[in-house]
Amino acid sequence: MTHDRRFRFGIQAATAPSGAEWAALARKVEDLGYSSLMIPDHFGDQWAPIPALTAAALATTTLRVGALVFDNDYRHPVVLAKEAATLDLLSGGRLELGLGAGWMNTDYEQSGIPQDRAGVRVERMQEAIAVLKGCFAPGAFSYEGKHYKITGFDGLPKPVQQPSPPLLIGGGAQRVLSIAAREADIVGVNPSIPSGAVDASAARTGVASETDRKLSWIRSAAGDRYPEIELNMLVFAVNVTKDRSAALAQLASMFGADAAEMDDFPHTLFGTVNQICEQLQQARARWDVSYWIVQADAIDAMAPVVAALNGQ
Repeated sequence: MTHDRRFRFGIQAATAPSGAEWAALARKVEDLGYSSLMIPDHFGDQWAPIPALTAAALATTTLRVGALVFDNDYRHPVVLAKEAATLDLLSGGRLELGLGAGWMNTDYEQSGIPQDRAGVRVERMQEAIAVLKGCFAPGAFSYEGKHYKITGFDGLPKPVQQPSPPLLIGGGAQRVLSIAAREADIVGVNPSIPSGAVDASAARTGVASETDRKLSWIRSAAGDRYPEIELNMLVFAVNVTKDRSAALAQLASMFGADAAEMDDFPHTLFGTVNQICEQLQQARARWDVSYWIVQADAIDAMAPVVAALNGQ
């Protein structure tokens, strides 16, 4: 089915002062017209995704929930499949299943989980996708790869959403984006972080010219299924301001770039509400990106934009 490319928006949040305030945040996200509440998956100062997403789902009625994204290295895919299917059942079919190969150095260093080279992590994630889909499918299945061996396993429970909850895979490198284009329902177009830490060099891989390259990889790998894919971007900063030029100049100085290069940088939204709406419309026209996720601190600032563009 061809995706209609209508705008929808999500919030990424990591924690809250209490369970009651987390539930209130989820309801606010829903009430303001956001489509989803997403949570990262790291070992720092954040809540564990599965219980937090379950609480958010139970506090709301239409809000979609998910991790952006589950790190495959932290969970065997059979375990993740059972947790994901249970969450999909508890939420009445509102899970978006984000999956990634892992990237943050400190997660591995502090936890003691072995950090294989990127190629191995991506290879393992690709096998995990096959295992997850096998778990969600009717009946028992077997799978044997380099990293996982599954024998006659019937993954129960089965999720509400069939054949599986929407699979979201994001990345900034050609191999991951190509896998996402072939396997995912939602493809996240992100900066590349080869160093394992967010820095200025990583941010520069998210500029418009690099995003053009990423979309060419996605289109090539997806082939005939490209029209069915929903394209997603994560926004790192929102600044609703009447002085967009000054805000862009400040951003450019942080990244060691010129202001012109930041003018169409897709991972930050700066300007008046109307200017941000225009920026998003131009980005969709250029890259087909219709699903935008912003940080929790931007929930109120982005609300007028959501009201103007949601479903358009």
